[in-house]
Amino acid sequence: MLDDLGAMVELYDEGEDVAGDLAKELDRVAQELELIETQALLSGEHDAANAIVTIHPGAGGTESQDWAEMLLRMYLRWAEARDYRTEVTDYQPGEEAGIKSVTFLVEGDYAYGYLSAEVGVHRLVRISPFDANARRHTSFASVFVTPEIEDDVEIEIDEKDLRIDTYRSSGAGGQHVNRTDSAVRITHLPTGIVVQCQNERSQHRNRDTAMKILRSKLYELEMQKRRRQQQEIEDQKADIAWGNQIRSYVLHPYRLVKDHRTKLEKGDVDAVLNGEIDDFIIAYLRQRSLERQAVESSAPGS
Repeated sequence: MLDDLGAMVELYDEGEDVAGDLAKELDRVAQELELIETQALLSGEHDAANAIVTIHPGAGGTESQDWAEMLLRMYLRWAEARDYRTEVTDYQPGEEAGIKSVTFLVEGDYAYGYLSAEVGVHRLVRISPFDANARRHTSFASVFVTPEIEDDVEIEIDEKDLRIDTYRSSGAGGQHVNRTDSAVRITHLPTGIVVQCQNERSQHRNRDTAMKILRSKLYELEMQKRRRQQQEIEDQKADIAWGNQIRSYVLHPYRLVKDHRTKLEKGDVDAVLNGEIDDFIIAYLRQRSLERQAVESSAPGS
């Protein structure tokens, strides 16, 4: 990729008419680099998954409910620009305008990874269209995002991860069971789970039964892991408090969108509300990546 670009630059320096081709090649290289960076920033366990987004208005009645609907429109337009598929799964309209709550699914590569940058409280400052005296109002709405996780759990067991021991059954079952090494004990080395079976006369059947038990225990272990992950997500949700906003959208007395985490600012508020939020997302993902690297480098033994 870079070799082709270098050769084209040399031709350009030599006076060849390759300006158009050079511009296309530069654009292609930029896209490739963006993809590489995205893959580096979105390397979390569920970052590549679809996203489930929920928006709740804060206190303030119609004003906040209208703001929540504005955020819904912003995210749907962002998703449309990325060719992501969206589906509103729960929509609770406000009494006068806006929404009381909404949940929607965003399907596409790295949808969760990108939208995880939007979790938090979003603040709007504007002259309220619902105030007869045209006063300035501040509204809040919370955005919460979770990965879509498939219900089906496939448990794959690598034979290399197993230690299989046979021994003579000590239980009832007749003379044949007690005189042969028909009992089976299986140890799953990565987890330390041990299962055993000695009920059947056949070692083969005892092994099959033990494998079924092992698969069941590994399934439960995976479900426990998922429940812990879900609880961590719920704990994160509980930490969201009104006033602890991640981003402010000011329409009056000036026009500015400011992310309070990265300090990134944009003056074109209309473009942002129309879904142009990639700069905010990427800036946050970069900052998060740097913070994680700093923590890892300061850990003992690093």
